[in-house]
Amino acid sequence: MASGNNWVEQGLKESGALLDGHFVLRSGLHSGKFFQAALLLQHPDLATRYCSELAAKFAGEDIETVISPAVGGLIVGHEVAKALGVRAIFADKEDGELVLKRGFHLKPGEKVLVAEDVVTRGGRVQQTVDLVRETGAEVVGIAVVVDRSGGNARFDAPFKSLAKLELETYDPSSCPLCAKGIPVEKPGSK
Repeated sequence: MASGNNWVEQGLKESGALLDGHFVLRSGLHSGKFFQAALLLQHPDLATRYCSELAAKFAGEDIETVISPAVGGLIVGHEVAKALGVRAIFADKEDGELVLKRGFHLKPGEKVLVAEDVVTRGGRVQQTVDLVRETGAEVVGIAVVVDRSGGNARFDAPFKSLAKLELETYDPSSCPLCAKGIPVEKPGSK
């Protein structure tokens, strides 16, 4: 694990958010480690501290709204927005796509920060970025608590994380954990 902040690493470990086993990630990849953000974010003091630190990385930007994909990014988006003093909205999943519901809207030109808990490949974040742009609003950045992409998640907006986890992933067809017959778990929000 490489994050650069000892308190970040300590909180991840103490909250039990770093799990060992054999996991299927939302991306479809397999891994022997899993970051379960909900186990960290269930502690309001940790959620506030982590997300305030993440928000500070975007201080000085002219952000009007923070948007997050439901469900994983909800707490992150809310806490980051609170730290920045702006509104927080979220996108719901409908038929495999992200959409704005519940009366949420974005105006053309509105400056928006995308917030998420974890990025592996970046698919959900990219869907959120695309949704924001479809409304005519502007994505000013992407804020993620944990980047576990190994540098592979790339976006055309500033992308900042609080921690980078170097957790090995495997294609299911060549997964050594599968080859060893280790039972697989799907611990995400699905």
